[in-house]
Amino acid sequence: MSPPGSNRARPEEVTVFLQVIEMTTTKITEIEALVDEWIAATAGRRSATRGTLTKDRDRPDTYVQIVAFPSYEEAMANSALPETAALAEKLAALCDPGLTFRNLDVVSDNEF
Repeated sequence: MSPPGSNRARPEEVTVFLQVIEMTTTKITEIEALVDEWIAATAGRRSATRGTLTKDRDRPDTYVQIVAFPSYEEAMANSALPETAALAEKLAALCDPGLTFRNLDVVSDNEF
């Protein structure tokens, strides 16, 4: 349990897995449309709970998509969906040099 008055979750309390996808592209509008199609196509079956698209202020045309899952296992099940594989292939075709994935277990989560 966290100390009184603290919003810090202890590592054994955190049950979030993040996948970070970095991409360099000039076709972000097309990428957002593909993600919207994937969201519609996987309704009720995907395990992703949140997606945040960010733009790097220091590197032109560089974006980072942060996707949250309840666990690593659920993220891998989500990756196994045919729609997810098709999305990754289409995204990679719109990016130069492709996509970079990071798989991250959340150790702590602080609210400030």
